[in-house]
Amino acid sequence: MKIKKIVLWTAIALIPILIFSFYNSDESENTSLTTKVVRGTFNDEVIISGEAQSTSSKQINGPSNARRFGLYNIKIQDLVPEGTVVKKGDYIGKLDVSELNGKILDAEINLDNAQSAYTQQQLDTTLTLKQERNAIKDLLFEIEETKLELNQSKYEAPAVIRQLEIKLEKSERNLKSKKEDYSIKKQQSNAKMIIASNNVSKNKKRIDELLELQKQFTIYSDEGGMVTYIKEWNGSKKQVGSTISPWEPAIASLPDLTKMESKTYSNEVDVRKIKQGLTVKVGFDAFPDIELEGIVTEVANVGETKSGSDIKLFQVLIKLNGTNENIRPGMTTSNRILTKQKEDVLMIPLEAIFSKDSISYSYVKSGLSIEKQEVELGSSNNEVVIIKNGLKENDVVYLNKPEDLEEKSIKLLK
Repeated sequence: MKIKKIVLWTAIALIPILIFSFYNSDESENTSLTTKVVRGTFNDEVIISGEAQSTSSKQINGPSNARRFGLYNIKIQDLVPEGTVVKKGDYIGKLDVSELNGKILDAEINLDNAQSAYTQQQLDTTLTLKQERNAIKDLLFEIEETKLELNQSKYEAPAVIRQLEIKLEKSERNLKSKKEDYSIKKQQSNAKMIIASNNVSKNKKRIDELLELQKQFTIYSDEGGMVTYIKEWNGSKKQVGSTISPWEPAIASLPDLTKMESKTYSNEVDVRKIKQGLTVKVGFDAFPDIELEGIVTEVANVGETKSGSDIKLFQVLIKLNGTNENIRPGMTTSNRILTKQKEDVLMIPLEAIFSKDSISYSYVKSGLSIEKQEVELGSSNNEVVIIKNGLKENDVVYLNKPEDLEEKSIKLLK
């Protein structure tokens, strides 16, 4: 019996609590949010995202003279991770040497052929000149023999003596001609030997240059800094498997982190508001607590179309007036560009503005009632709008539509 009474009185006590909770819940669902009209400084801002980059950096390039050897697209075989801090002389990466090694092998074969040709030319020259020298010696012996015959024929008939004289003259002419031929052939042989020797030297030099180029396929840092890889035409960064060419030899850069800027792109509507010299608040997605001052240094006159979009975008460069050790090139930035500022104006949130039939109005608390008051609007940004007429400072306005006032007439401006 006592237990039943306890249960009964407990139920009676809970009924008011449940009723209060029900009505309080219903009331909270219908509660309207309000705010006051404030007077202050209006800031009109263009907010665009961008990317941090250094205004001063040292490029790390691949081989500069690869084009001389017919190497046009060289594949990247290995790279250190981006963001690696390196010192002068530290390893950066390696290029694929397979095509270069093929050219070295061809050059070595050409050198062997050139050396064989040089040896062959040496033998030909030795043999030819030897034959010419022997012919000259034979003519000398012949002349000497003829002279002896001529000396012994002084008692012979004049015809015999004349034949010997003619023979001697003919041999002497042949000797002179043979000596001239020998001189010419010697010069020809020397010229051929020089050509063969130059061909050997040329091939040796090419091999030396190729071996020196091979060393350049291993990339080292010229200075200390943080490695940042170069972007390709499609926006992606250089990586293992990418290629470099003689026209675009850059692989990475070592940015000066004390000289930074934010590179952004504005649409054609907002870019009309952006001018050189405007102040900017630059935030960083990776570090929400960091915000730096900046200034607009360049606004592009010609728009460009990004891949996958027909919208024209205009490049805007913003110089950072400070730096932070946490900031790195490539980080996403949030840039609030102050385009206009007005002092001592009335403002309310954009959510407090409603419209009907081209009339802008707000729900304004007036004593115990609510008025729909027409308002004259001025400039606006992403958060607030200037009120030129219709409201006073500290007026309470509603951020959402109060219930059952949709059909209430709008109090127009006089």
